[in-house]
Amino acid sequence: MPDDDSATPRGAGRAADAVPVRGTGTGILLAVVAYGLWGVLPLFFLLLAPAGAVEVVAWRIVLSLLFCAVLVTVTRSWPRLLELLRDRGVMLTLGIAGLLILVNWLVYVFATLSGQVVEAALGYFTNPIVTVLLGVFVLRERLRIAQWVAIGISAVAVIVLAVNYGRVPIIALALAFSFGLYGLIKKRVGARVDALSGLTIETLWLSPLAGGALIAIAATSGLTTGTAGLTQTLAMLSAGVVTAVPLLLFAGAARRLPLAYLGLSQYLAPIMQFLIGVAVLHEAMPPARWAGFALVWIALIVLTIDMFAASRAAAGDARGRATGDAVGPV
Repeated sequence: MPDDDSATPRGAGRAADAVPVRGTGTGILLAVVAYGLWGVLPLFFLLLAPAGAVEVVAWRIVLSLLFCAVLVTVTRSWPRLLELLRDRGVMLTLGIAGLLILVNWLVYVFATLSGQVVEAALGYFTNPIVTVLLGVFVLRERLRIAQWVAIGISAVAVIVLAVNYGRVPIIALALAFSFGLYGLIKKRVGARVDALSGLTIETLWLSPLAGGALIAIAATSGLTTGTAGLTQTLAMLSAGVVTAVPLLLFAGAARRLPLAYLGLSQYLAPIMQFLIGVAVLHEAMPPARWAGFALVWIALIVLTIDMFAASRAAAGDARGRATGDAVGPV
């Protein structure tokens, strides 16, 4: 999933986010391609078998760092990156963000390789609700009635799914909360850190752990990369590109789209993941599980309608203020 939290709906939305900007068509295309690529990630990770989740994520970190270094060189962004590397506050914040995204990646890859893609999709369906909750408890935001309704429906959905699974849906909750907290941490650096610099620094923080993991695997069970066939090896070597390209496409979309449009497009990835889990991998979907997912989808519909209503209201307020300024006393 995305290495950015700006697509997650929260709060009333700013007027600037509510008003369509030039390049909306291009922004929608970029968002659809980015989330579409994230949506088919389960199929990509299945190509990496028999590698385990730790090996996959370790290679993903190392190769992402190398790919980012190439992109930084091509885009001549080293001065900007070096400036961020000297900022202790930014570095500490991105280090924490890196640990959270590490948890997210490990859980997601484990879910995919262990045949639990549907529960992973549930995690990303639930993420907007978790982000709203974090806004309440961490940022002390006040919610509108529709947002409380969405949270209540989601709570019922988790209970229904827990009864069906016979356990709390740990994978879904771990994905939702790790990515929600990741977005919250990233808010602290905001516009000061672009997507490429952010991913570069986060993978730089994680690279010692990744390198250590690869050494440990090589010394014990042995690395699968290079020994499991040409397809698996080529797929593993492309992990850095697969990680960075959707992120950069998303960053381009985020600059062009209002928040409401971006928030709506984020549902494309978990929808695709859900369809892959059910239709391609034939994961079990008993009636109770369908009921739990249906409740989550209802909660998201409520949240999305509220988001668009709030965005339109913010746009109306902005136009009203502009009109008032234009016809004010001379």
